[in-house]
Amino acid sequence: MSNKVQDIAIISNNLKDSDRYESLLKKTFKIVDISETTHKKPDAIIVIGGDGLMLHSIHKYMHWNIPFYGIKTGHLGFLMNRPDSSKVISQDLLHNINSAKKISLHLLEMRTTDLKGNVTTELAFNEVSILRQTHQTAKIEIHVNGKPQLKELISDGVIVATPAGSTAYNLSAGGPILPISANLLALTPISPFRPRRWNGALLDSQTEILIKVIDSEKRPVSATADFHEVRNVKDVLVKMTNKTIHLLFDKDCTFEDRATAEQFTEN
Repeated sequence: MSNKVQDIAIISNNLKDSDRYESLLKKTFKIVDISETTHKKPDAIIVIGGDGLMLHSIHKYMHWNIPFYGIKTGHLGFLMNRPDSSKVISQDLLHNINSAKKISLHLLEMRTTDLKGNVTTELAFNEVSILRQTHQTAKIEIHVNGKPQLKELISDGVIVATPAGSTAYNLSAGGPILPISANLLALTPISPFRPRRWNGALLDSQTEILIKVIDSEKRPVSATADFHEVRNVKDVLVKMTNKTIHLLFDKDCTFEDRATAEQFTEN
């Protein structure tokens, strides 16, 4: 980072290890209490926990347009830094936070129309997922930039993932890991029944994807932007926005390093 971090806000999952890191941070930085109504913004938000806490923090404080630095003490951790507890933690944290590499990522916009005609708009950092609501498979039609590309996909649903989200639900569904700098979106089916051999698509990040639900009353479908769910949708429009989120990663273990390693893991 070009500017030294002095004032920080801390969001923690309050586990034992998290409390230890929080205590050390409080000795080094000036702490901004973001639970209070204040016009002062910190230089960075330090999130201590797992990817879930980071994702919720991003959604809650994205309007501040300041970077997030994660310290992994919870589950997963693709969005988090992984400090080595065997070192002098206070010195490492000070150095790592101030020398961290910043990456800026765009958010997806999900605009849904439900069966009653209600229109809802939500933002997604990781992915937009379209999911069946009952025991019956979903039937959907996929349009790309206004042109029909798949007349009928019979499946449990479909995922539109950003590069950051490609290592999450998208990967579990068999989708590809995208380089963080790639101007691409991954369109990945979830348990497809027909067509069986359709494995999804890689699309330019400026692509508009329209998903129409076929027989939506008989085969109800929900749409979720990260964790914001809309039920009983009849169509979903997904596109990239100009809204950016800034994440900080330690120089010796970047998001790119982890994404590359994940593609060669034997686990």
